[in-house]
Amino acid sequence: MHVRRLELVDFRSYERVGVDLAPGPNVLVGANGAGKTNIVEALGFVATLASHRVAADAPLVRAGADTAVVRCAIEHEGRELLVELEIVPGRANRARLGRAPARRARDVLGALRLVLFAPEDLELVRGDPAERRRYLDDLLVARQPRFAAVRADYERVIKQRNALLRTAYLARRAGGAAGDLSTLDVWDVHLAEHGAELLAARLDLVDALRPHVAKAYDAVADGRGGAAITYRGTVDPAAATDPAGGPAAGADGGTSSDARAGDLPGGDGPSGRGPGGGGAGGPGGRPGGGDVGRAIGGGGGPGADRAALAGALRAALAEARGAEVERGTTLVGPHRDDLVLRLGELPAKGYASHGETWSYALALRLAAYELLRADGIEPVLALDDVFAELDTGRRTRLAELIGGGAQVIVTCAVAEDVPAALRGTRYDVGGGGVARAD
Repeated sequence: MHVRRLELVDFRSYERVGVDLAPGPNVLVGANGAGKTNIVEALGFVATLASHRVAADAPLVRAGADTAVVRCAIEHEGRELLVELEIVPGRANRARLGRAPARRARDVLGALRLVLFAPEDLELVRGDPAERRRYLDDLLVARQPRFAAVRADYERVIKQRNALLRTAYLARRAGGAAGDLSTLDVWDVHLAEHGAELLAARLDLVDALRPHVAKAYDAVADGRGGAAITYRGTVDPAAATDPAGGPAAGADGGTSSDARAGDLPGGDGPSGRGPGGGGAGGPGGRPGGGDVGRAIGGGGGPGADRAALAGALRAALAEARGAEVERGTTLVGPHRDDLVLRLGELPAKGYASHGETWSYALALRLAAYELLRADGIEPVLALDDVFAELDTGRRTRLAELIGGGAQVIVTCAVAEDVPAALRGTRYDVGGGGVARAD
């Protein structure tokens, strides 16, 4: 897969620009502020319907314009697909696939498989859990676009449930009764259903990513490995019960040794963008959670996993009901979980050096890239202003890892920062345009 052409109208700093990209390495060279990042941001928007830089769409529209348009021609196995997105701040964005309007913008997800690494990715290591949840969920959608709907359904449930809890919380603060909370039972069922599907998929994804992360970190860090990832959840699947009330099929009690009550992450949505309660777990939060490895064992497959996880979520919600009313927010579910990153025996967050943080963030993106390649469709890889931050050894090793990709798009301020193995087609960026150098 590769992007043949990208056209932007009123996107960020560009009034109108078009660029024909080549297979293999593409290097966009320009001064800081010239608009290089806007190009890869637009590609990222086509792939994920979100910016890696801002949470809202309004900053993507050029000052003075009402809307922005991104058109992307994608070639895969000899066929070309045109994706067009119209960004309309404050309203639903519009999309076209080929010549036909898409019913929803998210119908274009999966048309472009892209892995983007940018300096903002340092927050994957040193930032809040929301960053790592978004990393997992974006990768889920890239592999299986149907998870965009699962993600949206879960966010809708959290929004509705939090509204009920917030109303009860405010009533109690005003000195009244909490009111009728029976509707919460309905939303508990929906949360368990959609949450279990999302959680089961994340657990499978972490299992698949784990060896790729370790291998990528070892390669980028020149043999100074020890990177390991685990999933920390707000429920203990080993405590799950089936609908008949017995032990969940396949539950093996396998929780990680990192589990600690009171050490649960907060968050503001399943992927850091949706609604939901912030704040940490612990006293007043969901007790008894912890790291969840592959805690639902064999003998039933993914369907059994989801059933057991749904049971665990229902039980945890019932246990946390009082604390949730006291705090006015949902304390249990995938929107509170975290991907734990470790280097050796220590957590990467707070202990990794600047160089190790860069290596770990790169390893997470390279692991995603390799996983998508293993699925059978070669993704596009974009590296935004990465090489200036790497020492010579890391630059060389990274170039060796990705040099054979179907399409690699690199941005830089100084062309010499890019290793020779990646100096393919060059484009000069500046003055509101992008021009091929040769």
